[in-house]
Amino acid sequence: MVHKHAKQTASHRIKILQGQLRGIERMLNENAYCVDILTQSIAIQRSLRSLDVVLLKQHLETCVREGMKSGKGQKYINELLQLYKDTIS
Repeated sequence: MVHKHAKQTASHRIKILQGQLRGIERMLNENAYCVDILTQSIAIQRSLRSLDVVLLKQHLETCVREGMKSGKGQKYINELLQLYKDTIS
């Protein structure tokens, strides 16, 4: 469950990402300089990482914390480890 503040923050970041993606699409349609497009793409990747941090923090503070209290903490830890293992392999 995503709490109100985290949901608002994530929603704001998603709107920024949508604007950045539209910007890249416009740049492509206007045949912008490749390095300028790459610069925008890198900015989007940073924005996505920032969104990931918001969501990870929320998950740790809610689901993982509750899982630890109920004895299911290892399940949540394994789930996160697998998620990140999959992203680096």
